[in-house]
Amino acid sequence: MTEPTQHCGLIAILGAPNAGKSTLVNALVGQKVAIVSPKAQTTRVRLMGVAIEGDTQLLLVDTPGIFEPKRRLDRAMVSAAWGGAEGADILALVVDAKGGLGSKVTGIVESIAGRSEPKYLILNKVDLADKAKLLVHAEKLNALVPFQETFFVSATTGDGLADLKAHLAKAMPESPWHYPEDQVSDATERSLASEVTREQLYLQLHAELPQSSAVETEQYNERQDGSLEIHQQILVERPTQRAIVLGKGGTRIKEIGARARAELSSIMGRPVHLYLHVKVKPGWDEERDVYRDMGLDWVE
Repeated sequence: MTEPTQHCGLIAILGAPNAGKSTLVNALVGQKVAIVSPKAQTTRVRLMGVAIEGDTQLLLVDTPGIFEPKRRLDRAMVSAAWGGAEGADILALVVDAKGGLGSKVTGIVESIAGRSEPKYLILNKVDLADKAKLLVHAEKLNALVPFQETFFVSATTGDGLADLKAHLAKAMPESPWHYPEDQVSDATERSLASEVTREQLYLQLHAELPQSSAVETEQYNERQDGSLEIHQQILVERPTQRAIVLGKGGTRIKEIGARARAELSSIMGRPVHLYLHVKVKPGWDEERDVYRDMGLDWVE
C-alpha cells in the first residue's frame, strides 16, 4: 500500500499593525501559538504556526505588522516581517476590512507588487465591517496588485476560514512535512513563556504602558516533581512605568503573574511557578543582548 502524497509549503502572513494576523494564524492552526492584544505592533518577531489540512502541512509565518519605522526596535520588527516573506510559496496580505484602506495598507501592496510569489488578499474582520464597502476594498486593492485569490473572513468568528484553509492547502507543493504532526509552532517554550507574560502586560495595562517594555526569561527550569520554575524580568524605561506595572501594593504585578501562570500551565500541560521582577533599564532597546533574547536581528 503506497503512502499518501504529502504537501507542505510556507505562507507569509503580511499586513499592517492590528490587521488580525496573529488571530488568523491561531484560528488556522486551531490553537493559540501567537499572542494577541488590541494594542498595535503586539507581534515583534517572526513566529511560525503549523496547521494541517488533509495531507498538507501549512507553515504559517506570523510576521510583525509593517509600518514606518522610527527607532531601532521598529526597524528590527519591520526587517523581521520582510524576512518572514523570504522563500514563501504564497504571500498572504491581511487587511482590516473594518479599518479601511489607509496609506499603511497601500504602501505594503505597492511593496509586494513586483514580487514573483503568488499573492492572496485576505479581508479580515468582515463581521465588523461595513458590508457595502467590502467589495469596494477588494476591487481597489486588486487594481493595485492582481491577487490570485481574494477571501472575506473573520478570524474571530471563523467565517470563511474553512474555504481559505482549503485553498491554501491546494496551492502547496508536493513535499514531505517539515514538522511532526503534533507540533503547532516553531517557538521554544522559553520564548513562549516571555510572550505570554508580555501579552498580559498589554491586556491588563492597555494604553498605560507604552511599547517601551520587554520581557526576558532569565531562568527556565524543571523541578523534580515535573513542574516548571520560570523567572522573568520585565524591562521598562522609567520609574513611573515600573510603578504602573507593579500597581498599588503590588496588586497589578500579582494579577499579571497569576493570569500568565494560569495560561502557561494550560499550554505546557503541567504546573508552572512564575516569578516576575520589574527592572528600570533606560535604553534597553539599544542593547544587542535584548534583541538576541527576543529573537530579533540587530539592525543599524
